[in-house]
Amino acid sequence: MKSGFQTYLELGFQHITDLDGYDHILFIVALCAIYTLKEWRKVAILVTAFTIGHSVTLALAALEIIPIPAATIEFLIPVTIVITAVYNVTIHKMDGSASNATFNRRLNMNYIFALVFGLIHGLGFSNFLRSMLMPGQEDQLVMQLLSFNIGVELGQLTIVAVILFIAYIVMNPLRVKQREWNVFVSGAAAGIALIMALERIPF
Repeated sequence: MKSGFQTYLELGFQHITDLDGYDHILFIVALCAIYTLKEWRKVAILVTAFTIGHSVTLALAALEIIPIPAATIEFLIPVTIVITAVYNVTIHKMDGSASNATFNRRLNMNYIFALVFGLIHGLGFSNFLRSMLMPGQEDQLVMQLLSFNIGVELGQLTIVAVILFIAYIVMNPLRVKQREWNVFVSGAAAGIALIMALERIPF
């Protein structure tokens, strides 16, 4: 029989990797679009910033300290994806010294995006978590929040690993330029997210 910790660990992992709720996956894809496999440490820090953001609001929302209408949050999530994708394409440029040059990045802004937008995504996670909380176990809420967040983090790192591996294949054996890969992935993410946002307008 599974422990409560394992149950919520699996719930967190399954929630972030569930293709039916692909908006969170799409945000991670947009975050990773400008990176290559050799920069995995930078991406890990970026994902950690996102985790810190969503952990804070997930806890506050689960404790009903910051109640926000679910419809508003569901609308804001694709908005964060669109902003991230547009930023990728418009701000991040090739430095021009070589055909395979890395991007001249303003990395601090990336981390701020991940942290701030993580706050919004955490509110989205809280709607799911509240529906899954076991009745009569309110005294175990801290453990449930912790295990759920660890599961989400493990799921995020799994998604990042897949994205960076695909990017490696595309940019090395297939020799697609990094800028072209960024434009393709960011453009696709922005297009899908824009449709989602229009469908979720809460007014």
